[in-house]
Amino acid sequence: MSTLAVILIAVAGVLLVLFLGGLVLSLRRQRREGSAYARHIAEADRALERARASDRGWDREALERAARAAISAERPGWSYDELHLVLVDDRPGVHEDRAHLVATSRDGDLRIVLRRGEEGWALERMG
Repeated sequence: MSTLAVILIAVAGVLLVLFLGGLVLSLRRQRREGSAYARHIAEADRALERARASDRGWDREALERAARAAISAERPGWSYDELHLVLVDDRPGVHEDRAHLVATSRDGDLRIVLRRGEEGWALERMG
C-alpha cells in the first residue's frame, strides 16, 4: 500500500471520528434543550390557567386565532408545523397583558407577541 493511500485512510478515519463525535454531542444537546423547552411550555400553560382563572380574557383559542391571523397578515404563504404558547405576561388591568407564542417550522421559529386591548388580542410584534 502506498504512503498516499495510508495518509488518505488516516485522514478519512479522523474525519469520520470527528463527524460521529459532533453528531453525538448534537443529539445530547437537542435532548437536553428539548426537555427544557417542554418544561418551558408546560410552565406557560400553567401560567395561562392561573391567568384565565382570574381573568376571562385569557382564552387559548382566542390567542391562537389572533396569532394565526397575524402570521397570515404579516407572512402570507409561510407555513408552520406547530404553534406553542411560551409566555403569559398577565399584569394588572387589560392593556398591559402580553402573550408570546412561537410558530415552529422546518425553516425556523417565529415569535409572535400579542397584546390585549379593548377588542381582544392583537399583534404587537413578530420576529
